[in-house]
Amino acid sequence: MAVTKLAEKSKMSDAEWETRCNLAALYRVVHKLKWTDLVYTHLSARVPGEDNHFLINQYGEMFDEVTASSLVKLDLDGNVIGADGEFNFAGFTIHSGCYMARPDVNCAAHLHTTASIAVASQKDGLLPLSQHSLYVLSDVAYHDYEGPAVDLDERESLGRDITEANCILLRNHGSLALGRTIPETFRNMYYMEVSCQIQIAAQSTGAELIMMPDEVVEVTGERKMERFRKNDAGQLEWDAMVRKLDREGSDFRT
Repeated sequence: MAVTKLAEKSKMSDAEWETRCNLAALYRVVHKLKWTDLVYTHLSARVPGEDNHFLINQYGEMFDEVTASSLVKLDLDGNVIGADGEFNFAGFTIHSGCYMARPDVNCAAHLHTTASIAVASQKDGLLPLSQHSLYVLSDVAYHDYEGPAVDLDERESLGRDITEANCILLRNHGSLALGRTIPETFRNMYYMEVSCQIQIAAQSTGAELIMMPDEVVEVTGERKMERFRKNDAGQLEWDAMVRKLDREGSDFRT
């Protein structure tokens, strides 16, 4: 990775710096949960008060290297704003597509985990096998694989597929979690990933699987989604993860 100039805290708003700190923390949390794929996946956040600007990791950084000042600021045309920085173009395609299609979304997380790819590669997708999946099934959508996301035309098809869902399985590719906030996105990502892990573990036994009844999925899932739609969705879990990073002396805020 080329050496680049770090963004200077003094040249940005307090809201942008806070978002940078939280996004850097999200990278560290994903690293701790072992959901990374070398340097090839990406998490982003919209800059508060700047709807057409978002933050993403520098291409080549491992997730445990990302800090608030190392994040790259982009506009929706792919121009780097402020300090120099390299970025993954496929990441730009996916994340800019999310922000263009969903004005309500302020954070997006894209992963290539073994479990999410395995479930996304199954014709029936995510199944009603676990209590965890009830948090996801009423909010899940699918996006067909179109090759590596280097063609900006894919922003249009992706935008159509994510219109009404925040948990997206990218066929043969991985997962995409969206949220109004970074904590909400983390919560969506967590339940989608764990649901996929449970499904693959259950299928690997070869035993006959018990699907939850449709009425249970519908009623219980809706109750859970009502709680998840609150403005502070995911905050309790997020605060706990940040406290854990702080106890371990993480430098994500630098």
